[in-house]
Amino acid sequence: MAQNRKLLIDRDFQEAMEHHIPLRVFKDDQIVDSGGIIIRFDDQIVVAQSGVSELAYHSRTECEFFEMRKR
Repeated sequence: MAQNRKLLIDRDFQEAMEHHIPLRVFKDDQIVDSGGIIIRFDDQIVVAQSGVSELAYHSRTECEFFEMRKR
């Protein structure tokens, strides 16, 4: 079972990126992305990669981000 932790501050995003922790992304209370890892982020956007050429760009203000760690 996965343990979910909400990513709120830059430090949370940096830790998830460094440790290649999979993400779950919600927008308007619906899952819009799952299983990708953060490859880049800034104050406005988070870039997640779930495959070799599969990149997703998510707004930090419009989306909620959770890391999925295995217990």
